[in-house]
Amino acid sequence: MMIHTRLLATTSLACTGLLAVLPAPAFAQEAGAASDDTDIVVTATRREARTIDIPYNISAVGGERIDANQTRDQAELLRSIPGVAVVDRGRRNAGVINTVTIRGINVDSAALGDYAVSGISPVSTYVNDTPLFAAYLLKDLDRVEVLRGPQGTLYGSGALGGTVRYILKKPVLGRFEGRVTGGVSSVKGSDGIGYEADVVLNVPLGETFAIRAAGSRQHYPGLTDYVNVYKLDGDGIPTAPAGVLAPDAEYRRVKDADFVHVWYGRIAALWQPSDAVDVTLTYNHQEDKVGGRRHITRGLDGYGEAYRGYQNGSVQLEPSNRNVDSVALEANVDLGFATLTSSSSWYEHEGDSVSENTGFYAKAGFLAFYYNYPRPMASAVRGYRDKSFVQELRLVSKGGGPLDYVVGAYYQDQKLFSSQDSYLRGFKRWWDAATGLTAAVAGDQDFFYRRHENFKDRALFGELTWHVTDTVDLTGGVRYFWNKARNDTSIDIPIFPSLSQPTDATFRTSEDKALFKGNLSWKFADRGLLYATVSQGYRRGGSNAVPTIGRYAEDPSWQQYKSDTLINYEIGVKGGVGGLTYNLDAFYIDWKDIQLNTATPVWGFYVVQNGGKARSQGIEAQVEGRSGGFHYALGYTYVDAKLTRDFFSPDPSRTLIGRDGDRLPGSARHILTGSADYSFDLGDDTSLTLRGDGFYQSSTRNAISTSPKFNVRLPGFSIWNASATLRKGPYGLTLFVKNLFNADGVTGILTEAYMGTSPGQGYYGNGSKDMITLPRTVGLSADVRF
Repeated sequence: MMIHTRLLATTSLACTGLLAVLPAPAFAQEAGAASDDTDIVVTATRREARTIDIPYNISAVGGERIDANQTRDQAELLRSIPGVAVVDRGRRNAGVINTVTIRGINVDSAALGDYAVSGISPVSTYVNDTPLFAAYLLKDLDRVEVLRGPQGTLYGSGALGGTVRYILKKPVLGRFEGRVTGGVSSVKGSDGIGYEADVVLNVPLGETFAIRAAGSRQHYPGLTDYVNVYKLDGDGIPTAPAGVLAPDAEYRRVKDADFVHVWYGRIAALWQPSDAVDVTLTYNHQEDKVGGRRHITRGLDGYGEAYRGYQNGSVQLEPSNRNVDSVALEANVDLGFATLTSSSSWYEHEGDSVSENTGFYAKAGFLAFYYNYPRPMASAVRGYRDKSFVQELRLVSKGGGPLDYVVGAYYQDQKLFSSQDSYLRGFKRWWDAATGLTAAVAGDQDFFYRRHENFKDRALFGELTWHVTDTVDLTGGVRYFWNKARNDTSIDIPIFPSLSQPTDATFRTSEDKALFKGNLSWKFADRGLLYATVSQGYRRGGSNAVPTIGRYAEDPSWQQYKSDTLINYEIGVKGGVGGLTYNLDAFYIDWKDIQLNTATPVWGFYVVQNGGKARSQGIEAQVEGRSGGFHYALGYTYVDAKLTRDFFSPDPSRTLIGRDGDRLPGSARHILTGSADYSFDLGDDTSLTLRGDGFYQSSTRNAISTSPKFNVRLPGFSIWNASATLRKGPYGLTLFVKNLFNADGVTGILTEAYMGTSPGQGYYGNGSKDMITLPRTVGLSADVRF
């Protein structure tokens, strides 16, 4: 696939030279302007409607606004949407775990992200109609829709807190158009200059066929300095300047280690033989290569020296790589009375990374087990793969009568793979030299782990709306699903032949259930809607497949986990008066059998467990307005999310994990968002647009735990951005500043107590780290549209 991507990107960039000699037609929309998000037509209900007319809380951000704001990644985008919280880890392992939280529905640690987990996120994500968390670059989007609250009837498993949909622009018939964009940027802490280049091209081929292609290249030099990395020999082992048995080590400093190189390409073909039939085929591909973490270490190294600025205390580099491919075929047929849609998709998402585990080994006492050998270097080499086929059929009524309906069938066959190979680099060489007992140690690998999972999800779903009067609607929805899961797991500790015992375990589970939804709405004015909703959400259960006999046996209670469910009660009002629109709602959520991604207590199998109950309640408010050239938007969310029952491990030890009343991690009680822009008409087809936006979230907790090693307070923070765009006809130039006041914005942490330094065990680095938002970034972007 790498060859395919290079060809696509090369072709796209070659188009840049061609475009320079092509004429530049006029634009359909005024350059630099972005449409009001309340007027965006969305398909969240599986039929087209304005967000202001949908009887639940939904936000939409148009692609024009995403481009105009120079939005760099998902974390930045979602922070701009009221009530959405996200753990910002940077690009490293960006596609491993979906860290979006809506309405406080989350119990997993903010520090997760180095390895793939079995339990899926409580917020589902879609690329068009494909349920995929890919962290694709935000290029050539039509819009992004954020649905708050459970969406189980229409969107199935994982839509507990809500759903995020990334809707791509489709090919346009009969119109040749495109856009070329290039930009440079400088990030505080970096010695280099970053750049990116994008090309979008829409080509009609006859009256019934069109192709749209997009290509993007991002190259950022990084900003985090790894200041005490071991020097390695040709075998990848720390050098020993005074001999293998001596404790001496050599270190080097790696500047801007967390570089980011991304290739993205998309091509879509639309065939519309008649007004009643259209077929769209879309292929996406992305490659990420990242040099290290955008995480900083605070505190001291093993020699008592303080880490400063954007420094990381790892003793080894921590690169990651990933590739994502997806193919989707969507067909729509107008039957007169209804529209029949078939959506077929396939995707494969895989990646690997290296993680510094020496601090974890030191704080857990594992280095003593390995005789505190000199120059310890524990590496966790991890991989993951998510491969799936998805088919959905749905029939959506045309409307106009007393009843409207959506009915459909859904099938998904998903195969997941996760691996970890852990190494104590140099241990075998030291052991042989120190003891001469060469047969007692097989090599440096001290942990082997493989997990293969297969999920099959089948569902029938539907919603029926009765138009009781011209202004009152009553909607009921149901989704019946039946799932099957299989897990095959292997584990071994191969470093010592006397302990090595390769062990395999297999377990199968199945479940079925029905989910329900009810909604009552009253359109009290042409642009006014009052609504009340009761809806259910769920996440699929599955099997952990831990061994229950042999050397690596765990308690049978860890073998499987069941689905968790919640009920959402919501009442809201939305509407518009003149140039002002508003949206206000209150919600209350009961959540039970909560799934927590964790590890078994004896041998560290990655598992999911159920436990506890929680509730989340709050209010969400938004206003948006336009007056002449001035546009503004404000949002406020209050969320009170906490456990309502003690959370215990499932085994006979009944270890207390979280207490009744504990706040759910990653959930800020207060989130404020605001933006404003003003456009000046300078005449002669020239305009100047000034923009500013801000985000604030109050403090959060890092994890559910009774230990301060994990459950620590993360302080609140705010981020402010500003930009100015000068546009003349098809040409635009934008100067932007992100994170104007250079806030750290810590959204996750691995503590000193968990991964810190330990010179008494020969570990002089420091594996603790804070996950920070992107520091102040200044950039310049230019584009031409045609």
